[in-house]
Amino acid sequence: MEGHVLGPVRVEGDGGGRVFGDSKAAGLFALLVTSPGCRCTRKEIAEVLWDGDENAGGRVDRVVSDLRKQLGREVVPHGGKSGYCTLRVPEGGVDLLRFRDGVARAAGLSHPERFEQLGVALEEWDGDEPLRGLTESGFHLRREALRAELMAAVYARLDAAWRSRQEKWLREETEKWFERAPELPQIFRFYLLAHDDLPERRRERLIKGWTKRNGKPDADLQSAIDQVRGVAHRPGGTLLPPVPDQLPGSRRRPVGQDELIRSLVEAVCEEQDAGNLALVLISGMAGVGKSTVAHHLARRLRERFPDGVLYAGLNGFADGDVRPAEPDEVLDGFLAALPPYTAVTGPESKSNALRSALAHRSVLIVLDDALNAQQVLPLLPGDGTCAVIITSRNDLLRLQSERKVLFRKMEPLQEADALEVLQEKVSAEDRAKYAQAFSDLVCLCGRLPLALAVVARLLEGGARPLRTTPALAREMKEERAKLDTLHLPEHELSVRAALNCSVRVLGEEARLLLWQLAVHPGPSASWEAVMDLGRVAGEGARTDRALVELVAANLVELRGDRYGLHDLVRAFARQHVQPGSESETAYLEQATVRQVLEHQLHNVRACDRVLDHERTLPIGEPDGVTVTDPAEPGQAMAFLDEEYAAVQRGIRLAIGQGFERYEWLLSMALVTYQWRRHFLDDALKNLRYAADAAESAAAPVDCAMVYRMLAGTQWRLGKYDAAVGHLRRAVRLSEEDHSEAGRLSLARSLHRLGITLRKQGDRTGAEEALCQALELCREVSDSVGEAATLNALGALHHDQGDHESAPPVRRRPVCGGAHGGAQWPGRRAVHPGQGALDALRAGRGRLPVPTGLRHLPRTGELAERGQGTAALRGRPGVRR
Repeated sequence: MEGHVLGPVRVEGDGGGRVFGDSKAAGLFALLVTSPGCRCTRKEIAEVLWDGDENAGGRVDRVVSDLRKQLGREVVPHGGKSGYCTLRVPEGGVDLLRFRDGVARAAGLSHPERFEQLGVALEEWDGDEPLRGLTESGFHLRREALRAELMAAVYARLDAAWRSRQEKWLREETEKWFERAPELPQIFRFYLLAHDDLPERRRERLIKGWTKRNGKPDADLQSAIDQVRGVAHRPGGTLLPPVPDQLPGSRRRPVGQDELIRSLVEAVCEEQDAGNLALVLISGMAGVGKSTVAHHLARRLRERFPDGVLYAGLNGFADGDVRPAEPDEVLDGFLAALPPYTAVTGPESKSNALRSALAHRSVLIVLDDALNAQQVLPLLPGDGTCAVIITSRNDLLRLQSERKVLFRKMEPLQEADALEVLQEKVSAEDRAKYAQAFSDLVCLCGRLPLALAVVARLLEGGARPLRTTPALAREMKEERAKLDTLHLPEHELSVRAALNCSVRVLGEEARLLLWQLAVHPGPSASWEAVMDLGRVAGEGARTDRALVELVAANLVELRGDRYGLHDLVRAFARQHVQPGSESETAYLEQATVRQVLEHQLHNVRACDRVLDHERTLPIGEPDGVTVTDPAEPGQAMAFLDEEYAAVQRGIRLAIGQGFERYEWLLSMALVTYQWRRHFLDDALKNLRYAADAAESAAAPVDCAMVYRMLAGTQWRLGKYDAAVGHLRRAVRLSEEDHSEAGRLSLARSLHRLGITLRKQGDRTGAEEALCQALELCREVSDSVGEAATLNALGALHHDQGDHESAPPVRRRPVCGGAHGGAQWPGRRAVHPGQGALDALRAGRGRLPVPTGLRHLPRTGELAERGQGTAALRGRPGVRR
């Protein structure tokens, strides 16, 4: 695919389809390309392409279909019920994305390399009017935003040319731009720098005329004017007393963070040595120790910055009524410490004055506890050898998009480091004496430094004797007691207060999603599972944006491609982030739990169909959840490997909430995977609960199926007596249903009972059960079941040395296949029926088809399959 929006809109698909001009399909393409993630809602499409016509739903469908027809389903996939339209752009397939990628790559290069890279990126532009041909008013703001991106890249290349001494190019380029846009301060600035040999009279006339037309020059332009006029500047590194040193006093030692601090020291020094501004951002959840690391990092770097250290606590997430610091106020403090002491007014003027004051200084700035990028950006220097260390609970995505940032996200401590924080003042003897209790406390604190500091203070300050450490660990295992214990407001130590400060700045949808993720059993959820939670909130919920907000705020942890909550965040959200009144919260909790379990049930079942494609469960079709579609068993197993812990917790949640449907069906859908992974204890525990639930919520034949699965699990564990008990219960349940399905279930149960009794040596009971099963299979015309039962009977007679006796056989071809709810993964099934009986009657010493019969009693992997006879599809088979 090749698409263009930086000029006339046009796109050509790989299949030859084309969209161009002012068509609605071209407008949709441009809209998607210029939207975050190349994705927007149907409502946004209608608002832009049809100026907010509320009845444009059908037209939206048609234009999406038109674009899909031209570009293909891979590029414009079906959105299903999501309400979104998405464009999957191949790498390098659209000029705008190539341009942005080129600009991003240029940010980390040297001045000459940046000049060349930006030149390549700007070649993507076809003139300076993007989205040409689209007349809808909704594209006006997008067009302006793209023009702003263009000019930012132009300014960056002019700057790179100036710094790398591309004098001839800069002179020619600024002449062209000054002719086109003489009013722009940055254009005039570079024009003056490139033409610093202009006669003084002409230069002053240009400056005077520009000022008359456009007002007072900003700081950057004024600096250029001063430079071409020959105004002397202070050489870099020259000290002018007094030198500010505003860093606060020492904090606790940052245990376990030596490597982080060392790497940041090296990175800052490298940037400073290259003559660049070093911009460090340290983010992480509340209480993870960001400020402590920032202070120690600043002390390690202080001697590298001879012009001093500036510090500001921005109070972005302060407790109580403390409001976040205004940039205007912080600028006043900084400017008061940097001569010449300016008296300018207004945030923009003060920000310009700060950049001017720092232009030829080497200063270290620490901005602690920033709320957002808007609070930080006015406080940053321009280019030069300064450095800035920023801490925030938010990842400040806008700052990272606009500036080159040395970004580090702090995580909770490793267990050994967490123990060190907790036991810092504990004797070696007491450490050994209460080792298990300390280990439990580390786990209960989630290895979070703030929580560990609270517990350490409790044990250090005499509030609790050290001998009560085991009791403290037991108390904290209760969720509400845990947060109460970790709350010491008199010492300004409180996990609850710290998390509250993070949560209270969230948007409404993000707060709701955080609460839902706390209701989710955890430990983690996939993107699709989180998006399905958003359906509970109703149509129009922007769950994707809410999730981005939570991840950026470090309230949701992203591990690989799964999302989870720190245990303390989960506890806080469950208790203190209620989405409504008591009744509303109860309703939403029920709806959220059902959505979680419905998502898990249908996704586990989709994988189970691939692992055992003939087994059926009375689940129904999915509605309102996203379902995976594994192509082969390896994919299904890999998916369940990722989801297993969450599904296991989902089953426990269903049990705790009394959702019997999910309690037994989710356990049944998971058992094939558990057998393959040998998670037999988990399977047994789940199926025992499933049996109780099925007794009251399922039909007798379904309940019998659960007991057969229980028996299969006991087989694998070698507990044949227990397996017999479950199979006898399956027989009794099957006898309650006199329909064909009930007779088939009875045949299956008797067949398994017979082979299990054979395993125990009860040949009489085994033969009786197998003969009944054979009669039932013939009654319901289950040829595969009949063949499997004949094989079992043949094996039984072989055990007794009776090679002549055998049940009568129907002389007809027997269709092989897995049947009746038994599964023997990893075993090659054999063709049942006449060959086995002929061999017995011939008096041979062993069966010609021994493989399946030998493995049959050893494995006992009984997995339920579909109703009726199953075809073998050309492979030999045995009734399993």
